[in-house]
Amino acid sequence: MEIERKRLRDAAIRAREALSTAAREPHEAALQGHVATLLAQLAPATLAFCWPYRGEPDLRPVVQRWLAAGHGRAACLPEVIAPGQPMRFRQWTPESRMVPDRHGILLPAEGPLLTPEVLLIPLNAFDADGYRLGYGGGYFDRTLAALSPPPCTVGVGFELGRVATTHPQPHDHPMRWLVTERGIHPVAPSA
Repeated sequence: MEIERKRLRDAAIRAREALSTAAREPHEAALQGHVATLLAQLAPATLAFCWPYRGEPDLRPVVQRWLAAGHGRAACLPEVIAPGQPMRFRQWTPESRMVPDRHGILLPAEGPLLTPEVLLIPLNAFDADGYRLGYGGGYFDRTLAALSPPPCTVGVGFELGRVATTHPQPHDHPMRWLVTERGIHPVAPSA
């Protein structure tokens, strides 16, 4: 099963990284619009998102607009502490000084730690039941298991990563919402 999950993950990442700028821009603009619509509906005070990595959708523009549109809002980025441990979330603003982590992903050099109410999680491969394949490290699953109260999870990615099944494992946490360039897709709570 792990071989199949790796195959699905790798194929989705390759397809996403192969998108030309011309093909990517309209998909990303539509996806950002749908994320903004869902954020208006969910109305969180604290939002976590991920710095774009390996062709993932860039959510910085929509997060910047969300921050500017309301007083008292805060955004944060996940920070890997150590393998096998839950992540923590460091406050981010457009003015934050950024430094690369061990994977080369940028994160704030300093700032307070926050607990997000809504978590925008990148999707490599994903299925209609809300299960996703990340990069295989289990960071989000460990983090979601550790957060109390649990945040609202929103998987964000391009439709090219949609698969019939991700072959979910017992430790996998389904997303509550999926957002792609085609729209906002609620996931049944029983998933």
